[in-house]
Amino acid sequence: MSASTPTRTALALRHVAFEDLGILAPLLEERGYRVRYHDAGVDELDRAEVASADLVVVLGGPIGVYDDDRYPFLAPTKDALSARLAADRPTLGICLGAQMLAEALGARVAPTGGVEIGYAPVDLTPDGRTSPLSALDGEPVLHWHGDAFEIPPGARHLARTPGFPHQAFSRGRALGLQFHVEADHRTIERWLIGHAHELHHRGIDPRSIRRQAAAHGPRLEHRARTAIATWLDEVEPAH
Repeated sequence: MSASTPTRTALALRHVAFEDLGILAPLLEERGYRVRYHDAGVDELDRAEVASADLVVVLGGPIGVYDDDRYPFLAPTKDALSARLAADRPTLGICLGAQMLAEALGARVAPTGGVEIGYAPVDLTPDGRTSPLSALDGEPVLHWHGDAFEIPPGARHLARTPGFPHQAFSRGRALGLQFHVEADHRTIERWLIGHAHELHHRGIDPRSIRRQAAAHGPRLEHRARTAIATWLDEVEPAH
């Protein structure tokens, strides 16, 4: 399908500018999607657009899914996502996005008191090894989280790490990833600058993440594109 003649729409709900679609943007364009960003808390939410988009991707951000009183955009966004999930429309959630999907599907999301920040392997469950995520088994992916979700009722538990046993789930045509497959190793500096305060507070040297991105990023990009393309093959309606 030609990227010059998009026939599908993808809506990306973005919470901070540097946590964008990253390496997934060219994949979506190659598959015939016209991509539009909605900047949460700034742009007016269009529930009809959330409902009608062929694909919705809910991206990450440094707030809690439970912070409705501090961030008023959260409640209507979660309501719109709940309606989309009830209609079983293709939806991908990453980090905060996955937590929003988990809550919308009836699962608890809460702080853990700890964090995972940096590149480290993710281990797939038996269900995960037969899922589109199979290309990522044992692969170092980018982690940047402190909150954790429970697996929603009726969902498949797909991935885990020793510190965060619930790393990915799927239910119907929704996929939630606690970890980041979208981050572009070529622009990791945006993350290191944007999250500088958290890195300092946690005693994490940005130079270590910079080295990890250089070491693992190119291979992860290939594996991540394979995983997400395989998932899209499964959930996209025929055109």
